Amino acid sequence: MSTFALLAYLGASVCFILGLKMLSSARTARQGNFLSGFGMLLAIVVTLMDQKILSFEYIIAGLLVGSAIGLYLAIRVQMTDMPQMVGVLNGLGGGASTLVAYAEYLRLSGDTAINVWAGGEVDLVVLITIVLSIMIGTVTIVGSIVAAAKLHGIMKSAPILYPMQKQINAAILFAIFVMGGLFVADPSLWYLPLAIIGLAMILGVTSVIPIGGADMPVVISLMNSYSGLAGAMTGFVLGNNVLIISGTLVGTSGIILTDIMCKAMNRSLANVLFAGVGADYSPDEAAGEQKTVIRYTPEDVASILENAQSVIIVPGYGLAVAQAQHVLQELAGLLVARGVEVRYGIHPVAGRMPGHMNVLLAEANVPYDLLLEMDQINDDFQNTDVALVIGANDVVNPGARHKKNSPLYGMPILNADRARTVMVCKRSLNPGFAGEDNELFYQKNTMMVFGDAKSTLTNLVGMMKK
Repeated sequence: MSTFALLAYLGASVCFILGLKMLSSARTARQGNFLSGFGMLLAIVVTLMDQKILSFEYIIAGLLVGSAIGLYLAIRVQMTDMPQMVGVLNGLGGGASTLVAYAEYLRLSGDTAINVWAGGEVDLVVLITIVLSIMIGTVTIVGSIVAAAKLHGIMKSAPILYPMQKQINAAILFAIFVMGGLFVADPSLWYLPLAIIGLAMILGVTSVIPIGGADMPVVISLMNSYSGLAGAMTGFVLGNNVLIISGTLVGTSGIILTDIMCKAMNRSLANVLFAGVGADYSPDEAAGEQKTVIRYTPEDVASILENAQSVIIVPGYGLAVAQAQHVLQELAGLLVARGVEVRYGIHPVAGRMPGHMNVLLAEANVPYDLLLEMDQINDDFQNTDVALVIGANDVVNPGARHKKNSPLYGMPILNADRARTVMVCKRSLNPGFAGEDNELFYQKNTMMVFGDAKSTLTNLVGMMKK
């Protein structure tokens, strides 16, 4: 590899590292995304030049087709569908790693210039990373597709459990490692990589279907990490330093984010993967205990807001479904113009993927300094006039504090119930993604406003303008 290529790879790696650092802040996330993209473009161009790829017909065709698909998705995919799209993109990264690693194996097998396998011409690291790349990559693409199907409602979103589930997954993983060891010992056994891919596909399904409910954001983050690890393994297969670095950055940052998400839910990663959180909701179970909610109209809400001095807005997935972020920001602007202190309380697992609410509100041009994380704002609820809950459910359920039989037990929540008045805008009393009835709905200081979030907020805006 030429000195120019090495220096260019170093520059691309610096772009990745700085871009990732900038992604940690909402203020600099867009610039970080652009910088990382520029680094990847640089790495691709240099790779094509350094490898002396002179025939670009297929590369250009792939570039045009891929760009067209990406542009279409960027324009057409709604914010509510962003989690499943992220899941699919994670999967494509893993699938690409599998294909590249297997293609490299085929190239080495078909090399007639040397007796590759018998002569020991291939480094042991390459053989091991071929196995790891196709295993992790296949699990990633299949697992990501299953996660996306769950989020999109194509599959049952609640955990799918069956007898000896953990033992079966362990047996599949053990079989993959045994086959991988046999392959490393004798790479001429061409059917072993195919068998590993087949078992990894099964593992991708069986390892994700038991996960559901409030744990889905963790799954998306974990699959992102897997895609990075698969890319890093493929970098070792190809001997490509920039791929090793970028894959390692994605893999480690994904693991760190997964750990943050787990801590936000007060759970371990093993508990997420094997506990099966998120049961189906049964109306009969909720009806077993008679509870009363107090229904209010938008007019009632408007009169309270007009006299409030401080408001904390708690957004949730229902806000994204209703596409109400713009009208919510308009309402917040009207309140600020009246001298009301308005802030947003953001739970780490609100929505269906990490940072979902931040991205949603940034789309509506909500000032970054108004978006406060749970640990920054939780102590302020008790001194707040109004907690306005829009489409959030599990992340404000007080049952998480004391109901030991609840799948939410122990998960830190936003203390919206401790505000002087709680306004909940929701379509119905149906529980959140974890399948738990929300005690907040039945509190005496809670005002339930039923209906579509966008329509309700639009009515409020009209009243506040009068």
